[in-house]
Amino acid sequence: MSATLSFPVPTPHGPQEATLSYARVGAGEPLVLLHGIGHHRQAWDPVVDILATEREVIAVDLPGFGASPALPEGLPYDLATTHAVLGGFCSALGLDRPHVAGNSLGGLLALELGRQGHVRSVTALSPAGFWSESERRYAFGVLAGMRATARRLPLPLVERLSRTALGRTALTSTIYARPGRRSPADVVAETLALAHAEGFAETLRAGRDVLFTDDVPGIPVTIAWGSRDRLLIPRQGARAKRVIPGARLVRLPGCGHVPMNDDPALVARVLLDGSRPQPSSAASTSLSTVAL
Repeated sequence: MSATLSFPVPTPHGPQEATLSYARVGAGEPLVLLHGIGHHRQAWDPVVDILATEREVIAVDLPGFGASPALPEGLPYDLATTHAVLGGFCSALGLDRPHVAGNSLGGLLALELGRQGHVRSVTALSPAGFWSESERRYAFGVLAGMRATARRLPLPLVERLSRTALGRTALTSTIYARPGRRSPADVVAETLALAHAEGFAETLRAGRDVLFTDDVPGIPVTIAWGSRDRLLIPRQGARAKRVIPGARLVRLPGCGHVPMNDDPALVARVLLDGSRPQPSSAASTSLSTVAL
């Protein structure tokens, strides 16, 4: 069910209250889902019902995105602050070292939670932070362009475009390999989420100097990359494997940057497998496809 939660967050100026919107469903070990920049928790909807057969699934709107309000004035949208907010959120919900999975920005945040030992496992889908400088500039330029377009388009035009496969392709082909599969209502909702995301500009600005360079030892880590990711190109997965040599690196054939809609069954399998103990052979796994 959809809900909101307010909780204290430690800051250099003392505790401040943050509020996050989230949805919680299913039973089993808890699995927290984190979306990418400009998106919202509904990005996970194609896989939630599958995951909920084995996990208690908590899909979160990050601060300043979706239905979550902006951070308190003066708090930066950087990695450290968002990490503290997510830690406070998990504590307030009574989640003791949950599994965590994230896409893009959410994947980076999931890895940071894993690096600091706050979660049981990490599954990162096309995580940010493994780019070269030219790749980062390209991705940030594309994201800024998508945001500008979403803010410019009048709602009646977005609704009209969403009714056809060609229109859905025009609106979402940057992040989906199979945009025609996205429902009209979902396309409208995520276009509005991108246009209205209060935290977008500051989050993008804070990401300019971000690189993930530390190992994540002691817990299962899965890094998965869509073979048709047009935003963060798949060769970044090989870099991620070099940084985190014990990670299982998985190829998602035919999937784009946000793969949950392109192949829900495959992505759900990757997430469930990623939150199980990994065999010792996983550390030596190269870029491969999960067998279904």
